[in-house]
Amino acid sequence: MSKKALITGITGQDGSYLAELLLSKGYEVHGLIRRSSSFNTERIDHVYEGPQEPQRQLTLHHGDLHDGAGLVSLLSRIAPDEVYHLGAQSHVRVSFDMPVYTGDVTGLGTVQLLEAIRCIGLQTKFYQASSSEMFGASSPPQNEDTYFHPRSPYGVAKVYAYWITRNYREAYGMFAVNGILFNHESPRRGETFVTRKITRAVARIHAGLQEHLYLGNLNAVRDWGYAPEYVEAMWRMLQVESPTDFVIATGTAHSVGDFARMAFDRAGLDWKRHVRFDDRYLRPSEVDSLIGDADKADQILGWRAQTLTPDLARLMVDADMVQLEDQMSGRFVRVDR
Repeated sequence: MSKKALITGITGQDGSYLAELLLSKGYEVHGLIRRSSSFNTERIDHVYEGPQEPQRQLTLHHGDLHDGAGLVSLLSRIAPDEVYHLGAQSHVRVSFDMPVYTGDVTGLGTVQLLEAIRCIGLQTKFYQASSSEMFGASSPPQNEDTYFHPRSPYGVAKVYAYWITRNYREAYGMFAVNGILFNHESPRRGETFVTRKITRAVARIHAGLQEHLYLGNLNAVRDWGYAPEYVEAMWRMLQVESPTDFVIATGTAHSVGDFARMAFDRAGLDWKRHVRFDDRYLRPSEVDSLIGDADKADQILGWRAQTLTPDLARLMVDADMVQLEDQMSGRFVRVDR
């Protein structure tokens, strides 16, 4: 019999790549999505199967992380072997504008899921999508033993989710792990996140549709990897014999300005002619440098990043240029990468 997995946040960047990976491994995949009056499943439309399909391997369920009773009912029906909790309010800058909502969804949503699993008595393996934003002001490189000093409501909420996951592992013997993923991007990244904002603007500037790109802190240093490789690490964390927590990162460092330069270079453009500073994009408290040390993942999971930031910038620009060309010609071609 195939394994069953439940993915919260299945319509996001990571959720869509993870669904593809699990389906390729023969899993029966279930995804939790919020009810909306419009379709918001673009990233998984290519793997979606309608309820009329007799042998379908992917099923979507409407639900909400605030609804504890609904989560109990859903988990009881599915009885998943693995739960991948990716759902969250995940935009760091927006978390300053919506701190209570971010805490409710990103923080308390995690304990809702854990408590549902515990109350039902399922022998389910649980993955919590933790974040490098938990380290905040801590000096790099950051690993599993680095202390947390979050600098945003999002980072604070993720710290709560991290510790409640560890608490359920230690208190109830649950197979519950934290994947502390550093920044990971792809052509499926949301358009308001800085890397995709840059590469999308490059495509539009190259096509003559806009002149300038407005950014905030160009000096912020991040460790950017490729999302499809990072979801492979998620899966590997739930296949080990004993649950533990892992940092997933490339170990390399580039600034926002570096990423912009690499992206504009790909299109043959001078980034300094087009990039403008706008203090509205600054955070009330900044995180200067996040650089991960993923040696533990290398040693235990056999995982190491293959795609580094320069290649990532190039492939994202290429994808956005293709997508824009198709839109302008009246075609729409899904970006698979």
